[in-house]
Order: sequence, then structure tokens, then C-alpha cells
Amino acid sequence: MKIYRPHEFAKLIGKSVQTLQRWDREGRFKSNRAISNRRYYTHNQYLEYIGQKATSEKKNIVYYRVSNSGQKSDLLNQRNALEEFCIAKGIAVSEWLTDIGSGLNYTRKNFLSLMEMVERGEVTQIIIAHKDRLVRFGFKWFEAFCKNHGTNIIVMNHESLSPEEEMTKDLLSIIHCFSSRLYGLRKYKKKIKELISEKDH
Repeated sequence: MKIYRPHEFAKLIGKSVQTLQRWDREGRFKSNRAISNRRYYTHNQYLEYIGQKATSEKKNIVYYRVSNSGQKSDLLNQRNALEEFCIAKGIAVSEWLTDIGSGLNYTRKNFLSLMEMVERGEVTQIIIAHKDRLVRFGFKWFEAFCKNHGTNIIVMNHESLSPEEEMTKDLLSIIHCFSSRLYGLRKYKKKIKELISEKDH
């Protein structure tokens, strides 16, 4: 089970170490004590704090994704490659989760379910074909999030299972988003100039 030092646990729940010490003294939220008398907290206590129950069964979950329904062959290739990888590594897969949606979309149904399971401490390992199969950007943040909740991410790093056309579309989507915002800012700037001009007159 994942164990946290006081400063780690404080950061995890958004409180200060002083608050944890006060809660400990008051008996409001007791810490655990090691033989050396050092305080520590467990992942079950984190779950207790956020109002969720711990589970005794931990899972190995395979997650795979493509951007659109026209990439069904890519989805099947991912599944087959991941299946062979898990067999070769002796990993017993508990659950297979898949999504059809952009790697820029963090509200994918099964992606959200996976992150919720991680937060509840239900997942031992997440196995993916390539980093961008989980998320296009911000992988390090999600990796740290999983690690803090006792979950390890295993990446095959199979470049052929990361379609270049997806990256192109995602980058174009980002460019379009920023272009639209810049256009909006230019319109806003023009409106301000017009208002100032009217005021001067």
C-alpha cells in the first residue's frame, strides 16, 4: 500500500503540515506512527478523506485509443500488440478499456473511469502502447498522479501504434484554437480603440 510522509499527504489533500499536526492532536484525523515514532499516512486514509472506500482487489488495466471511428484497424493493431506484450511479460490483464476520441480530450468516458479507479487505489498498472495513447500532452502530470496513488504506467513505446495523422490533426486543432483566440483579442483591441476614440471626441 502507498505510504505518504506528512508533507506529501498535506500536498495531496491541499492542506498544510501544521493543519495535519493539529488534526492529529485533536484526534480529528489521526496519523500512523512508525517504530521510530515518525508520522505517516496511508492511501486508505486518503480515500477516507475524500469520502471513498478502499478496495482490496487491485487491477492491471490495458488502455488503448484512436481519434476517430475510421481508425478501427489501428485500434485492432493496438489491441493485438498489447495482448502479445502482456503475455510476453506475464501480466495478467484485469480489464481492457478503449476510447475513440482525441488525445487532447480529457473527458473521454473510459479515460475518466480509469483516472477515477486510480484515485480510488484500485489499479496496480496501466499498460499502454505509446504515451500519446493516454494523453497527447501532459503525460508527466498524469504519470505523477498515478504514482501518487500507487499506480505504475507501463509504456510499450511502439511508435508504429502512434499514427502521425492523429498528431497532425491535434496540432491543427491547437493552431485553430489559438488563431480563434488571437482573432478575438484583435476584435477586442479594435473595440477598445473605438471606445477611446469616441470618448476623446
